[in-house]
Amino acid sequence: MEYNVAIVGATGLVGQEFIKILAQRNFPMKSIRLLASDRSAGRKLWVNQQEIEVGETTPDSFEGIDIALFSAGSEISRHYAPLAAKSGAVVIDNSAAWRMEPSVPLVVPEVNPEDIEWHSGIIANPNCSTIQMVVALYPLHKVNPIKRIVVSTYQSVSGTGVAAIEELNVQSKQVLEGQNTIPHVYPHQIAFNVLPEIDVFLDDGYTREEWKMEEETKKIMHAGEIAMSATCVRVPVLIGHSEAVWAEFSSPMMPDDVERVFAGAPGVKILDDNAISLYPHAWMAAGTDEVFVGRIRRDTSHPNGLVMWVVADNLRKGAALNAVQIAEEMVKRDWLKPSEVAK
Repeated sequence: MEYNVAIVGATGLVGQEFIKILAQRNFPMKSIRLLASDRSAGRKLWVNQQEIEVGETTPDSFEGIDIALFSAGSEISRHYAPLAAKSGAVVIDNSAAWRMEPSVPLVVPEVNPEDIEWHSGIIANPNCSTIQMVVALYPLHKVNPIKRIVVSTYQSVSGTGVAAIEELNVQSKQVLEGQNTIPHVYPHQIAFNVLPEIDVFLDDGYTREEWKMEEETKKIMHAGEIAMSATCVRVPVLIGHSEAVWAEFSSPMMPDDVERVFAGAPGVKILDDNAISLYPHAWMAAGTDEVFVGRIRRDTSHPNGLVMWVVADNLRKGAALNAVQIAEEMVKRDWLKPSEVAK
């Protein structure tokens, strides 16, 4: 069976990853409709060796569509996702618009695929930094429940979009040539710098990105009792988010135990050999689909604690790939209702 697919935000970084991944994974598409803002409408993009024109997103864009992949920001998703769902499409939305809505599943297929089944037309794709962390932690949580998580992230500029990549490139050149930089995308220079500020600050001193990681993790893992604190940092890296994760378990857990659990965990790959400086890093993770884990060691500050280093491509597993995997899970489990299946 094949499906009619729409991509909203097709010209953006994640939208273009949608296109690549659908082709690479041979998703059963009958047709594909590329949609974007009026500014980008009329552009042509290559899909499966065929040039397709990008259309403007309108309320009528979703007629006959079975699966709509959204990555165009919260405002667009809030407006168009309900219209797409009303037209009969299942929306998989990459923005923050629907993630914490109680009636909307928030899904990482390696963790909570069963939540897909109770959707009402919209499924939320989690925050990129949350996805890679829960893929690594959930297999451990199943065998030894986690009581507390402390995480510090090192997030690439591609998480902000094309303008941020351009700003990093321009500023890097300016700094190397001894020129002054003027930030536009970020509040301070990002080249050769790190910024402990992602999204807006909240009243408690945390940023919204940090809040997202905490609340989304609890929702995805069905573990509201986990205590968690996050510090999210933007770093001058093009693609690939890295995270230092401290996890406190219910009982002691050795690094060897972790490796045995990860051996059977979907989507996780261990790179961990100190003798040859083998560990995950952003440069090698870019363009890959796995969540990489290394530097696994006991937490010397707590008898039940472990520390690990987690890295993934934020545009793929942190966004587009996870959304496509949700669609694949629906197809595999036959969870697309008859009215939604392409005739």
